[in-house]
Amino acid sequence: MQWLKLKAILLEAGGVRLEGKPVDKYLARSTAGPGAGGPGSVFFTTGKGRVRLSLRPDSPISLLHRGDGRVTLQMGSEKVEGRLEKVALHCPRQAYLTISEGCIYGCRYCQVPAQQNRVKTVEEMVSLIRSVADRIDAIAITSGVTESPGEEERITLALVQRVRPLGIPIGVSIYPTRETPARLYEARVDEVKFNLETATEALFREMCPGLDRHLIQEVLDRSVILFGRNHVFSNVIVGLGESDTEMEECMQDLAGRGVIPVLRPLQPAAAIVQYPRPSAKRLLHLFRREQEILEKAGLDPGQALTMCVSCTGCDLVPGRDV
Repeated sequence: MQWLKLKAILLEAGGVRLEGKPVDKYLARSTAGPGAGGPGSVFFTTGKGRVRLSLRPDSPISLLHRGDGRVTLQMGSEKVEGRLEKVALHCPRQAYLTISEGCIYGCRYCQVPAQQNRVKTVEEMVSLIRSVADRIDAIAITSGVTESPGEEERITLALVQRVRPLGIPIGVSIYPTRETPARLYEARVDEVKFNLETATEALFREMCPGLDRHLIQEVLDRSVILFGRNHVFSNVIVGLGESDTEMEECMQDLAGRGVIPVLRPLQPAAAIVQYPRPSAKRLLHLFRREQEILEKAGLDPGQALTMCVSCTGCDLVPGRDV
């Protein structure tokens, strides 16, 4: 089966049923985003691409682990051979850290506010990064907001200062203040991701009460000036109620600003657990439109060094998934 089609089907399914030998040394767990607090996930590859698969006992798709990372995916009569990738921190080849595992905001699709409000110390995070430094190509830093965006920024900058001497590219995705891009640039961060989350302003007001979408747009514009094209990103969730036309307009707006959109398939959770996942057909259609939009804007996700666009596990990424 063609990789793009296979990956879209797996993203629509939202997970796999694990069979066979234990996968403990391949297991990753999320402490941020809609998948936070779940049963964990694994990263599957055929050599053509990578996809993150949540473990779901009720999934119609099975994943048979025969040992040593060798696996067989079975979807009805279709079987696909592949391998599990070992994770460094959260994903393969990256130290992807969440500073604060709770949040004062209440985005309707996010599980993080329901989690225990734990904040890692800088020393703890430096130790974690150093423990995997010999098997990573990037450091990625994200966070909830436990006190204020300014406090999360302060901790982020302290962590960056400690790990910058390792010489590994660093990406940061936190809820920003107006000064966040300049401060991260001064700290020699390589890439940033500030998330619009929704395709439209109306959906943002509904889904993200208390957050400021116009601030995020302003910060993205400042970031492109500082970090350059192909190194500024923004997650946009697919499946919150937007039309294809609205999603395409959002992608065109972001690309016109020099920002690469990251189309994140909805993981129904929290207050919108009843929402359906976007279909494989829709994900493939939006992927092709994004491909066209990025090519027209002269943007290339293949140049990304860190975070989601570099990993590709959770999304269809033009320039990387073929």
